[in-house]
Amino acid sequence: MLVTCRFPERIRHELRRGFDLDEHDSDEPLPRAALLARAAGARGLAVTPADRIDAELLTAAGPGLEIVATFSVGTDHVDLEAATARGVLVANTPGATTAPTAELTIAVTLGLLRRVVEGDRLVRSGRPWRLTPTFMLGRGLAGLTLGLVGFGQIGREVGRLAGAFGMRVVHHTRNGAGDPGWVPLDELLATADVISLHCPLTAETRHLIDAAAVARMKPTAVLVNAARGPVVDEAALVEALRAGTIAGAALDVYEREPEVHPGLLELENVVLVPHLGSATAQARDEMGAHCVAAIRGVLLEARVPENVLNPQAARRGPGQATMR
Repeated sequence: MLVTCRFPERIRHELRRGFDLDEHDSDEPLPRAALLARAAGARGLAVTPADRIDAELLTAAGPGLEIVATFSVGTDHVDLEAATARGVLVANTPGATTAPTAELTIAVTLGLLRRVVEGDRLVRSGRPWRLTPTFMLGRGLAGLTLGLVGFGQIGREVGRLAGAFGMRVVHHTRNGAGDPGWVPLDELLATADVISLHCPLTAETRHLIDAAAVARMKPTAVLVNAARGPVVDEAALVEALRAGTIAGAALDVYEREPEVHPGLLELENVVLVPHLGSATAQARDEMGAHCVAAIRGVLLEARVPENVLNPQAARRGPGQATMR
């Protein structure tokens, strides 16, 4: 059993109880060559979004591989089709990230609109300041329209929290026409005061927010991204922010993470945080517990756990045990 990154200690303890582990005890991802070599012969892999799980890796692991458990909800780093073809089950961590990511979304939105981060920088700089009637005026949330692009568990929870602040909430999903609050994407972009992204990264959503999309937004609008970095064309965003096409942005994820477009670092009307959406101790323990449950279910109990994304793989592949 290969664990590709340092997991929370309680989760590592649970894995050690049931399996002979090869642990990469570091927060830095394994280099690709080392990942391929250490995966060889493993029955299970516990991975993170930093690990690319593709046909090459699955081949390197060999026919005995039965389960890949990713410490994430998103699976854009996993080739599900290749895994299914080889009879390898893939599990993720549903639900665990919903509340913390929604909270973080509201936090960075407030940090941007109420100029909290900008104010922190001012105080720390040592520059003189004085409270006056016009000093560092921001905007409150009440009365603003929140446009959610993506309306899964996280998007819905952001909408629920936003409602408590008095925001009007609309949303867009590709197949959601007719649902209460659904609007076409062009209408959402043109009318929302806060556009918040909560869609998965797919071929269709890569650079969904490009120069044309930003140009449709109001000059007073702000963009929030706590989904996946490549949903936004960062170069186009920087140009729009510099030109005043939109009023600001708050980003938790980046197009070439952990690299950040240097133009973003120069701007005052941007809040930047290092992918903290699920970064609470409780959430990370819960995510790890999902991984443990999936691995134990497959390797020790010969069953398909509920958080497996491709249960049909249990009926395929020469190395797969019969699942119930």
